[in-house]
Amino acid sequence: MDLGIVGKKAVVAAGTSGLGLASAVSLAANGAHVVICGRNKERLDAAVATVGHGCIGITHDVSEQKGARAFVEDAMSRLGGVDILVTNGGGPPPGNAIDMPIEMYSMALELSLLSVISMCQTALPSMRETGWGRIIAITSISVRQPIPQIALSNTARAGVTGYLKSLAGDVAAMGITVNTVQPGVHATDRIKGVYGSSLEAMATSIPVGFVGDPGDFGEAVAFLASQQAKFITGASINIDGGQFAGLQ
Repeated sequence: MDLGIVGKKAVVAAGTSGLGLASAVSLAANGAHVVICGRNKERLDAAVATVGHGCIGITHDVSEQKGARAFVEDAMSRLGGVDILVTNGGGPPPGNAIDMPIEMYSMALELSLLSVISMCQTALPSMRETGWGRIIAITSISVRQPIPQIALSNTARAGVTGYLKSLAGDVAAMGITVNTVQPGVHATDRIKGVYGSSLEAMATSIPVGFVGDPGDFGEAVAFLASQQAKFITGASINIDGGQFAGLQ
């Protein structure tokens, strides 16, 4: 299916591995001009080669507002604007809500909330000028169903969801859609490294009976960036094999 994004300008944060890389691969394969970022030059170069299709890689750290803003500005200068923004990034350290020092919450909000807001605010003027835009945030199923021992992430990513839902309503009439994708367990290099041989055993807790394929996740992101998805906005979409058991 032609997604109608040939020639669109796509900016993917933290696109050197995992779901960010998978998203960049799918967007590029569907005809978008893609810029990704990463902190490690060697990994960035490898990711650029994987994405192909003229992908551009630039070294930036999006874990803070300043770096996040600089990445989008740099990417827009390379592309001549931005049509599609995929926000993404690593999570804060683990720990429970009882023992986590208050000082750690500032760091978590900077990493997983304020950096996302900064990227969105930097990209929005370009999208408003053209009257077309797609913002897609990679978050986590933890915003619906908090995961034990990651209190910082649960808190910050829930804030992201609230911000993006508000933003979606504010820009809907401007031709800009804003959605979040909430991944469950996918077979990324990071997850494989953490769980190793027990990864297959994890599949027993997932209703579909298998761990997610990052490539499929990337295709879902590309669809949300498509012309056909113009009526989807303000949505929080689980991509988790049915793992989230709640009604909404």
